[in-house]
Amino acid sequence: MSGILVYSDRKSVALELLTFVASLKQPAAVALLSHEAAAWADDCFAYGAGRAYTSADPALADQQPDVLAEALAQIVKQAGADVILVGSTMRGREVAGRVAQKLDAGCTTDANGLRAENGQLVATRYALGGNTISTQVVKSAQQVIAVMPQTIQAAPTGGSGEVIEARLTLSPSPVKTVERRPKEAGSVNVETADVLICVGRGVSEQKDLAMVQALADTLGGVIGCTRPVSHDKHWLSENQMIGISGKMSSPRLYVGVGLSGQIQHTVGIMGSKVTVAINSDKNAPIFKMADYGIVGDLYQVVPKLTEKLKAR
Repeated sequence: MSGILVYSDRKSVALELLTFVASLKQPAAVALLSHEAAAWADDCFAYGAGRAYTSADPALADQQPDVLAEALAQIVKQAGADVILVGSTMRGREVAGRVAQKLDAGCTTDANGLRAENGQLVATRYALGGNTISTQVVKSAQQVIAVMPQTIQAAPTGGSGEVIEARLTLSPSPVKTVERRPKEAGSVNVETADVLICVGRGVSEQKDLAMVQALADTLGGVIGCTRPVSHDKHWLSENQMIGISGKMSSPRLYVGVGLSGQIQHTVGIMGSKVTVAINSDKNAPIFKMADYGIVGDLYQVVPKLTEKLKAR
């Protein structure tokens, strides 16, 4: 590895990736591709970046993946990087595939583990619908790896670096932004929640979410959900969906309410410190991974649990 370039459209993920590079004792550069991102330079230096390639080219204004990929491909050449680490966010995983194509490089997306082994980067990711984990090594001269948020614990190393204005030749994307709408879910951030209460199909009606919210409020937590709740019933935002096609979370306390615990969901909470399950089916898969399990009707258990917690 002669050089590593880091990019993410989210600062927190960029800092996680820089922390990993710092642990390898490798030179790190970071690409900051917007007016807002240019202000991240000092933070990136504190987490191990030695160079920050910045650009506020007008073509980057809408943050279209095709333009971002072209910008990254040009910065890779300027930085002399052979490894490109990208945050596997919704935008990032598309950018990763596009920039890999431009570089004729191999690409791994949604990596949930990353390590150096015999001078190579080894990535792990879920496969077969989350039922197993595959180990992948990119063999091409250049490699692009998109890493899931919260895979690495960000930690500052201190230091300073050089800000470099990237020399880019970009054309506007043919894709035009017609309208922007804020997503629902307000300030709920399931990825960083210390306490996470997740609901599944066992909750019969949307109005019953208030009962679960009362439990979450008592515990100082937030509500997440399985895919059927967000995508089939549309009771909660897609930003609150936990699982292989949603968000990953490593809360101190996770409580599963009325959900079976299928692997597509539980891969999203594998890092939970304490797992509690509430389900009327004693054979539900969620109990196999739970530290504490309550077999019972959630409509009786949740209000009583909330009452007891409030009393304490």
